[in-house]
Amino acid sequence: MGLSLAVRTLFLGSLMFHGSRAFFPNFWSKVLSLAWNSHTHQSITEEALLLITRDLFQETPNLQGHTLDPQLFQGSFTASELFKAYYGGQETVSTKQYQQAVSEIVQANAAMDFLSSTRNDPQLHFDSERLKEASAMLQSILRLAVQSLQAGDEIGARHRLGCLLHSLQDFYSHSNWVEMGYRKIHSTLLTDAEEIGPVAPENMQTCRDCDHWTCNDNILEKINTKKLLTSGYYNNNPPKPPGKCSHGGIFDQSRYQSSRGGINKDSTSHFFSPHHYLHGEAAHLATMATVSVLQDLRDTVGTQAFIRLLNVGAETVLSFVIDTTGSMFDEISAARERAHSIILDRRGTIHQPSQYVLVPFHDPGVGPLYRTTDPDQFIELLESLSALGGGDEPEMCLTALQLALENTPPLSEIFVFTDASPKDKHLQNAVEALILHKRSKVTFLLTEDPSRTVGVKTGTGRRKREYLSPDRFSIYTNLSAISGGLTVFSTDKEIQDVSVLIQDNTVSAGVTLLHIENDSPNHASPYIFYVDPTVKNIIIHISGELMDFTIYNPSGESQYLFNKRGNLAAIDCFVEFCRVTLLSPIPGEWRMKIVNRGTIRVNVLGQSTIDFLYHFAVAANGSHPGLSRLEGRPISGVPIFLVLAVTGLSTDSAVTISHVTLLETNGESLERVTLNATATGGEFIGEVATLPSRPFSVKITGNDNKGNIIERASAELNHVAQVLIQVPKAPPLYPGKSAHLWVNISNSGAAREFIVMVTDDRKFVKLWTPDRLFVARNRTAQVRIDLTTPVGAELGSVGIVCLTVKAADRSDLNFAVLHLSVADPNPDLLPPSCIQSAVRDSCPFLSQKPCSQNSWSTNLLFSDQGHSGIAGMQLQQGQGLLNLTGDPGKQGVQLRKGQGRLNLTGLDMGTEVVGTYTSNCCSLKAEFFLWDAAGNKGLCSILVHQQRASGYIQTASRIQTLFTMLLFHIGGLLLQPVS
Repeated sequence: MGLSLAVRTLFLGSLMFHGSRAFFPNFWSKVLSLAWNSHTHQSITEEALLLITRDLFQETPNLQGHTLDPQLFQGSFTASELFKAYYGGQETVSTKQYQQAVSEIVQANAAMDFLSSTRNDPQLHFDSERLKEASAMLQSILRLAVQSLQAGDEIGARHRLGCLLHSLQDFYSHSNWVEMGYRKIHSTLLTDAEEIGPVAPENMQTCRDCDHWTCNDNILEKINTKKLLTSGYYNNNPPKPPGKCSHGGIFDQSRYQSSRGGINKDSTSHFFSPHHYLHGEAAHLATMATVSVLQDLRDTVGTQAFIRLLNVGAETVLSFVIDTTGSMFDEISAARERAHSIILDRRGTIHQPSQYVLVPFHDPGVGPLYRTTDPDQFIELLESLSALGGGDEPEMCLTALQLALENTPPLSEIFVFTDASPKDKHLQNAVEALILHKRSKVTFLLTEDPSRTVGVKTGTGRRKREYLSPDRFSIYTNLSAISGGLTVFSTDKEIQDVSVLIQDNTVSAGVTLLHIENDSPNHASPYIFYVDPTVKNIIIHISGELMDFTIYNPSGESQYLFNKRGNLAAIDCFVEFCRVTLLSPIPGEWRMKIVNRGTIRVNVLGQSTIDFLYHFAVAANGSHPGLSRLEGRPISGVPIFLVLAVTGLSTDSAVTISHVTLLETNGESLERVTLNATATGGEFIGEVATLPSRPFSVKITGNDNKGNIIERASAELNHVAQVLIQVPKAPPLYPGKSAHLWVNISNSGAAREFIVMVTDDRKFVKLWTPDRLFVARNRTAQVRIDLTTPVGAELGSVGIVCLTVKAADRSDLNFAVLHLSVADPNPDLLPPSCIQSAVRDSCPFLSQKPCSQNSWSTNLLFSDQGHSGIAGMQLQQGQGLLNLTGDPGKQGVQLRKGQGRLNLTGLDMGTEVVGTYTSNCCSLKAEFFLWDAAGNKGLCSILVHQQRASGYIQTASRIQTLFTMLLFHIGGLLLQPVS
């Protein structure tokens, strides 16, 4: 696949590896290198996440109180099979949210090989014998991930986790751990950099020359027998001392220097990996180490935070943005009643929302933001809203919507209630960027029809006569169209009924079968969608002025608009919204004939576990080829790869996905893209020579083994851009400190002037320069953003910076969304420890009683050497019982083996925890894992020695006396003369 020199320079130049080295990043690496049997960072991470999710389901009861049978899923399995077994076969539970979380972790992992700020750093890849430095870096990243989770920033935590896992996995591929004969993971790699083991001195030779692609036994025997850690050098960063090992492979120039060859185990290809024959062992250890880190992370932050990290809880989020000016009484009541109905219907089931978000607004006030997991508290918040004030028509709607987008998870549905146009129109591009970045769907419920009024409502019901633009709601229409949502005009009387669309759009395992927008009036347009056996509860939403509507089922039966309750559907229509509920959704081809006045938008919704996620990527060539995800809008004029993750497939799935169709807004096909399945279950890839210049959506098509056509649509609109935004490195933010970041703006189109706009939710951004810049074709310019973090900023909290770059002539637009976390400038680096006092009772060395009838006990003092406080502990070895208390006057907490991690966060146990451990004499040793709130992990070991009691000493003396007398007797017999 060849790219033009200009395109390669502009887009791939910053993505090429020039020195990256690791397990291959993702599945595409295996294709380009022909190393088909290689394990990649992607496959290792996905397997480990699946294993830890299985363990989580085995230990954590679902809402019905059931856990996963530990005997299940010991071989190969998919996420869909796992979720179905855990939640019960009758429940429609999608893995889409889980796959989204996995994708964020995997993409952050792979990006370590793509970004210029990370690909060449030996500390991030355990290269160049920077092993202790790399271990310390791992601990630092882990602390940041813990802080992000504790602050509720799951997106930031996933990004840090992906970075951490990449470096951790590289240890087993780049060091000589496997060559030294170890087949267990390194136990202190993330706990103490000074205890990872001796590293070969800088002046010590570690390798001998190897002049073949495959290097056998090129690490000196003394290095491995003395258990000295070493790792390979790559190219000239840093320069390789004579006699040291190289990373090796066709792109490593240091392999020609003494000592020649290399030691990496990144792949099964001898062209890339001189120690390819040990790739399987390295990958296995990397997988086990990844599982271990994930378990430690769960133990540190607790199960509920870990569930949010992996998105394995309830799927849906209920998010409202509500105008609270005086004319909004009916709308507030409708939102309250609809929320109450959803909560009552779904309470205690997997379908209940996992989170509730509310952002009230008027002019000039916005907020505060309310976010809770308690449904009753959400109802109370809605009850507290009052419709007061107002009068002037524009309100701060986009500011409120931006706040909601920043504080809801990806793939959320957000509902906006207002009767006023936006006063803050300058935020339109930033809101659009957040919508596309999070793939959120926004629906506007407007109780003001621009075609029928030139005034505004006031709190008294009177109208203030003023001219209002008939297109004053066009921003809302554009934003909902981009997100795949609707803009529905209603009335105060109908808003309660129309709000049923909230209930339809927030079901679990919700899918879109068809999404179209048609602005051709008085034209009977036929629209086709397919129902397959996995889909249920099909509902059609039509917004706009509908003149006529007919629906046909696969058997040819039909029902018309004015036949509200026919054999096929129940039809409910309001001023500019119709809801059609299919009564008998038999599989096959369904057709709709629609006649409209003006623009209409149609969504055909259903419930099914089969759905998909997708992203755009470009090929990155170099020492570790792979596909690098494109953030923001996809780039025009270059070959683009469409990468899809299809949910709901099993290991022996009867469903095959064949192709993707890029659709114009009216549903007409712009391009068909053939898909190829990768080795990763449910993942598909298709190459597009050039993306359409017009806005387009994505639809996948496949079949089951009975010939049923399966189609799913992703309703958001994609636009291509000729301007690319890249952030090489995001700086850490420290309370009370200033920082700056550099942004690269690259232009592949005609020379133009661009306008730069930066917004952030925490007001950290103080200045960006320049705010206008001229960029020639195939050139790059830089923008500097200055930030200052307040002194009291919460550690781990996130600042969301939204950067938009727009051509001055409005011909082009792209965006970047950055998550910047507040870090601790003086992090807690010390793990918790324990002190053992004297042992009470005894375990006799020789006893006439069974060991189970004797016991011993000891007092323990657990303390955190840092300043974070003890967050949890687990009895790893021992059969006894530990009673804990932070205060002798308080009731103790008990811990025994098999109980798992005891979470002490929130129990107010104090900075020092006192415990008494009691065990029978069959178990003379105990080991505890300890965690502090910063994520540091310590080990507490106690051992009781068996004692010789006086009674047993007397018994032993008697035995000795009898034995002596026996010897004398035998001796006397031996001395008698022979007759």
